[in-house]
Amino acid sequence: MSVTQFTEQELKDLEEKSTIPRFLFLPLGAVGLWCIATYWPNNAIGWQVFWTLFTSYCLFCWTSCFHECSHHTLSGSKNASIWLGRFLGTAMFVPYSIYRESHIRHHAYLNKPSDWELWPYSDPNTSLRFRRIFIWFDLFLGLFMAPYIYGRIFWHKDSPIKDPKLRRTIRYEFSAIVLFWGSIIGACAYYGTLWDLARVWFLPHYLAGIYQNTRKFTEHLGMSSYDPMLGTRTVVGSNIITKLCTYFNFDIFVHGPHHRHPRIAHNLLLQKMDDYQEQNPDVKYPVFRTYWGAILDMAPSFISNPGVGMNAGAPPPAKEKKQIDNFVQDVAQEVLADADHVTNK
Repeated sequence: MSVTQFTEQELKDLEEKSTIPRFLFLPLGAVGLWCIATYWPNNAIGWQVFWTLFTSYCLFCWTSCFHECSHHTLSGSKNASIWLGRFLGTAMFVPYSIYRESHIRHHAYLNKPSDWELWPYSDPNTSLRFRRIFIWFDLFLGLFMAPYIYGRIFWHKDSPIKDPKLRRTIRYEFSAIVLFWGSIIGACAYYGTLWDLARVWFLPHYLAGIYQNTRKFTEHLGMSSYDPMLGTRTVVGSNIITKLCTYFNFDIFVHGPHHRHPRIAHNLLLQKMDDYQEQNPDVKYPVFRTYWGAILDMAPSFISNPGVGMNAGAPPPAKEKKQIDNFVQDVAQEVLADADHVTNK
């Protein structure tokens, strides 16, 4: 498995940022799971609905933490990112190394046919009818579709993952998922508690999958540009709810700067967005003040044409400056072809 290589300044920024308060969703999610399991404070349907929705949002924040782990930007310790990422990946049925390899290429080849993470929306060989049907499965069965979509980069005949050692690691991670969940499901079946497993874990996890894929669609669907600042929607919250949600999701909603600078500490993304807007006043960045505004902007593409890049009307991308297998400091400067590079700084 590749290890993200940081500059001295990037590493200093990671070590100096305060991440611990953002982890509040981890114990809160555990509390929510306990309340669902024990029917606290009682088994009234209102309380059960509340705790299920509360816990599902905490699990959604877990997916954002998983994303941060894949970048190795969770803290100054790469090992902390790797092992927490493996733990979360096992819980979510997605091998950590598969997610990381897919996500590396998602940053490098945003909205292009080689963007494995946005398949089938980035693949010009998929038909509009297929994408219109597939997106509903992707939205409402995200719990199952995510392992399938991410797994393609490993199982596909054109997989870019060639390193035998890395492929062996991925097999071990797959085996750990099967062993862990096989044991859990087997034990619950033996003791007659499968229904409890479904309502305590799988229902909140199912809902979290819907939230996660809604975020994916909102940030990407309908975006044609290959330039990371123009090919993604960025949300810079103007109200307390959006700001809190941004905070507990490691600022991932500030998506344009994150896509261009995948090694930057997440607490610097807002300032980065301000810098781009100040230094490029003539560029109309797709920035929204509320998440609902970004969702409404995405909605027509969700219904009529679920696609990005060429499937959203872009010409074929130019050849990249280089092929990569790790996160870089600046995707636009180091990877993106000059012909596809729109914004500067």
